[in-house]
Amino acid sequence: MIKVSVMYPNATNARFDHAYYRDKHMPMVKERMGDSCKYYTVDKGIAGGAPGTPPAYIGMCHIFCDSVEAFQKGFNPHAAEILADIKNYTDLTPVIQISEVVVG
Repeated sequence: MIKVSVMYPNATNARFDHAYYRDKHMPMVKERMGDSCKYYTVDKGIAGGAPGTPPAYIGMCHIFCDSVEAFQKGFNPHAAEILADIKNYTDLTPVIQISEVVVG
């Protein structure tokens, strides 16, 4: 299994609508990807590792798929629509990482 992490770095004066991301964007991603997306999680950054520090990421999601190929099969046909929706919840550029899940 793989995990696609889409992380939005925290920045001063950044705009990030957590409700839209949680309630509209990510359900749309899941709907478009269908069975290629086994499940997903959504995180809201609340603090950094040291007391009183801000989170490194203001928000993120993790999309779980059987393989990189399964992710690409589900995501690529809808990439333009999914990426166009980003402007509706943030002005940040996401950092993306694909990882192999070794413990689940």
